[in-house]
Amino acid sequence: MRVHGSDLTGRARIRDSALELFANRGVNATSIRDVAKAAGVSAGTVQHHFPSKDALCAGVNQYVAKVTTDAFADFSGDESDSVAITEDLGHRITGLVRDSPNVLRYVARSVADGDESALVAFDGFVGIASALQQRSQNEGVLHDDLDLVWSALNVVVLNLATVLFERAVSRHLPAPFSSPDSLERWRRADTDLFRRAFYRDDTVATAQPRRAIPKENR
Repeated sequence: MRVHGSDLTGRARIRDSALELFANRGVNATSIRDVAKAAGVSAGTVQHHFPSKDALCAGVNQYVAKVTTDAFADFSGDESDSVAITEDLGHRITGLVRDSPNVLRYVARSVADGDESALVAFDGFVGIASALQQRSQNEGVLHDDLDLVWSALNVVVLNLATVLFERAVSRHLPAPFSSPDSLERWRRADTDLFRRAFYRDDTVATAQPRRAIPKENR
């Protein structure tokens, strides 16, 4: 659930302001003074909570790690088949973009900048995708010639790039990318793309209908 700025502690408001600026501008292009202005506080107040820019970055990274971990914490693959798991993964990704729009954009931009903390997050995403691909291979539902390494990488890279290019993507949509309708359209398109690219035709054709997803999780 997204928390209104007025409901946050001063430290959390500063952290969230830094996250948004880092996600949109990059860490190197953002100063302590920029963060202070965005948070509506003085630079001294920022440094009271985060003595240095490195400390501020560490606070942002810690928060991003918690949000991304929570988003996939119970992703255990308990569904009856890997196609259903793919569906669940798509909902989790769009839910993360909906509820924490700056988190994946920050990871994507920081990965492009070579930030080590972001690379750890990237590796975690690839690990989730790789585990899904391995399970699907064990079930015999993937194309025989599918490259498991690149198929997992493609899932992660395509999703992060889409979020990073949100402004450009929105220019080609009837509503902003972050709107509920656009996010759901993105989820359906990505799921369909990966199913057809990865899974045998007979598996896609016989896949069970999408399970009903509670409104609060969409």
